[in-house]
Amino acid sequence: MTTKVLGKNISYSSPRGLKILDKIERNQSGVKYGVDIWNIYDFLFRDKNNLPKLKVLEISIPSTSKYIVESKSMKLYLNDFYNMSFNKDSLLATRIKKDLEKIIKSDIKVRFINNFYQEPSHLVINSTTLVKSKSDSLLKFNGFRSICPVTSQPDFANIYIYSDKQLSINWLRKYLMSYQDQGDFHEQCIEAIYKDIYNEYKCAHLEVCGRFQRRGGIDINPIRGNKNKILFKNFREFNQ
Repeated sequence: MTTKVLGKNISYSSPRGLKILDKIERNQSGVKYGVDIWNIYDFLFRDKNNLPKLKVLEISIPSTSKYIVESKSMKLYLNDFYNMSFNKDSLLATRIKKDLEKIIKSDIKVRFINNFYQEPSHLVINSTTLVKSKSDSLLKFNGFRSICPVTSQPDFANIYIYSDKQLSINWLRKYLMSYQDQGDFHEQCIEAIYKDIYNEYKCAHLEVCGRFQRRGGIDINPIRGNKNKILFKNFREFNQ
């Protein structure tokens, strides 16, 4: 994969706008429903009085978008707003939305948030003694590890799985641990997990959410499922 910014020294001398954004064509996996929720924790801009404001920005990109944005280029694009003034936060969110939609070729949602949802109730499969999960239950695997296919550096996450079927706890643990030395992007990991669980159990209702650790002030949290209404909200864990 050839990129504009990943692995390169970048000048920070002047605003670069859309030209710095690096789009990557998304591998269409056939998973019907899903969204990628990006949380930008260190988003700095100026208010109408030209004073700095540091806020959390949430960007939601549908899993059916033609393109995704390489995360370092997204960070560089968003960093350029630190010395720009806006009369209203909503005007800034609208500008970012329009810019990204030109690159991604899909409708997205952009908003500022002041808090996160609470982590949903779940069963931790790392420590449970159950052989099988209960149907219509939410499971959590703590300590998921995968390898970035570009940098070869590890990514860490906790994986949440809702299923209307009973799942083998031992099978699920071994399967999720098999990613520890395997390389893929966040989005593709979650899509593969969803598809492999579905193929194994043929769940009528299945949803998989990956809450990945942040890199450079940004975390990316893909959700994939087979129902139009997404169960998982933008919640946050202690160590995210």
